[in-house]
Amino acid sequence: MIEEIKHFTLDHFPHFLQGAGVIAGAIMVGIIIKWLIFKVLSTYQHWFPHVWVEAILRKLSKPVSYLMPLLALGAALPLLPLTPEAREVFRRVMEISLTVVFAWFLIGWVNVVQYQIRKKHQLDKADNIKERRLFTQLQFIRRMAIILIVFLAACLILMSFPTVRKIGTGLVTSAGIAGVILGFAAQKSLGNLLAGFQLAFTQPMRLDDVLVVENEWGRVEEITLTYVVMRLWDQRRLVLPINYFIEKPFQNWTRTNAELLGTVFLYLDYTAPIDALREELTRILKETHLWDGRVGILQVTDSKERTLELRALVSARDSGTAYDLRCFVREKLVDFVQKNYPECLPLNRTILPAGTDPAVA
Repeated sequence: MIEEIKHFTLDHFPHFLQGAGVIAGAIMVGIIIKWLIFKVLSTYQHWFPHVWVEAILRKLSKPVSYLMPLLALGAALPLLPLTPEAREVFRRVMEISLTVVFAWFLIGWVNVVQYQIRKKHQLDKADNIKERRLFTQLQFIRRMAIILIVFLAACLILMSFPTVRKIGTGLVTSAGIAGVILGFAAQKSLGNLLAGFQLAFTQPMRLDDVLVVENEWGRVEEITLTYVVMRLWDQRRLVLPINYFIEKPFQNWTRTNAELLGTVFLYLDYTAPIDALREELTRILKETHLWDGRVGILQVTDSKERTLELRALVSARDSGTAYDLRCFVREKLVDFVQKNYPECLPLNRTILPAGTDPAVA
């Protein structure tokens, strides 16, 4: 009875329909397996580490949607009614497709790891130097891992063809000469790559660091293998080659910590009440949340021929807050002098001969 059913099943349908049925069934099985895996993960998240499950659901859904049907189709390959030549072509196409999708799957796992680390370590806190150091290295390692995965996948695909394998064997013998030629041709690109390695691990700067470069103030927004993008204070973007930061000096305001000192200069007459201004500075600082409480002093830093130079030195938790604090203190001190000691603003004095009427002069 079973033999009759098999005979009926295989012999009473055209080969095209048999093949289409096997392919459709294998793809459907793969889709169902993928759906079951992700359904279990999403339904029973409390059984697994939450961050990992969230990362897998976000980053691996599309690669697995292709990987599972291809695996099921590869397992069903012996059931396809194909000639030996057609079967070999189909097998070769399946190998290439699986290699590409599996490389995509590995890249998805790289993104899962990056997502999990970024979720565990947040940048939105005052002292985030460790996080910025980690994210800088993570970004560089992620790009190198993706390049390596793509390179190996391309090599596996090419080496699956016998003709290319023979050519590759011959090329290995001349790899030394080719390497020297490519080294000279891509000297600048290789220099950028090595600069990227040095930048990622010695870290003269990191992601979200505050830099002053080419007289521009901004934050490091992106570090790639070849260039660095800075987000400037007015929302422009400054793009610089990565070896710039190895060869030229630049200011890093958040190298060891985000705390900064800010200065406010006033130029007043010699009659200015220094002690009263010191008391006013203390009162101003205590009234604002911009001040972190570390430094708040007023000093006479210079005496010019017509004015005194007064410097208020104040501290803040980061560069943006320090800038706002400087503007706030400058505005309040100037307002205090205008209202209470207007005669202490910079004056031009003229000495008149005795008996001269000032109105006439």
